[in-house]
Amino acid sequence: MTGKLIEVRFHGRGGQGAWTASLLLAQAGLKEERYIQSFPAFGPERAGAPITAFTRISDEPITLHSSVYEPDVVVVLDPTLLGPAVADGVTPGTKLVVNTGQTPADVRGRLGLGDVETWVLDATTLALKVLGRPITNTAMLGAVVRATEMVKLDSLLAVVKKRFPGRVGELNQELIKTAYKEATKG
Repeated sequence: MTGKLIEVRFHGRGGQGAWTASLLLAQAGLKEERYIQSFPAFGPERAGAPITAFTRISDEPITLHSSVYEPDVVVVLDPTLLGPAVADGVTPGTKLVVNTGQTPADVRGRLGLGDVETWVLDATTLALKVLGRPITNTAMLGAVVRATEMVKLDSLLAVVKKRFPGRVGELNQELIKTAYKEATKG
């Protein structure tokens, strides 16, 4: 997924790092000298409230200044959000990347999405194992890079190291690499 405008929509809850994930993905694109946008859309600004965040990465200047309505990639950080909002605007070419222990077929069935390429990763369990906390945003970025190759894994690891210095950065890099290996497609 390179060479064109790529639009990503993240679904999470306040405090889970959806906007941070969006920003880190955009910064990885910037590191590769591409054009980027990253912005959130908040409802009630409180921990646990559903939020969406958006990333655009392109080899050409980006002239759009709106939410993402027909995403190329949909990322779900919290499986309790699987519902109509996640499926909104999804087309057969969209890639779905979901934090869940369910199979890709189960996720597609739950959302009523026939042949959409679906990637799954139990990011919550993985984050608890590596970070000791159920913060899934960086794990999901590892899965996104595996599913899309929209940025290089090394670019993502570099921006995460810069954003989270020291031991926190090292653990998040480990989490990203593990998630990259463990994400599965169905």
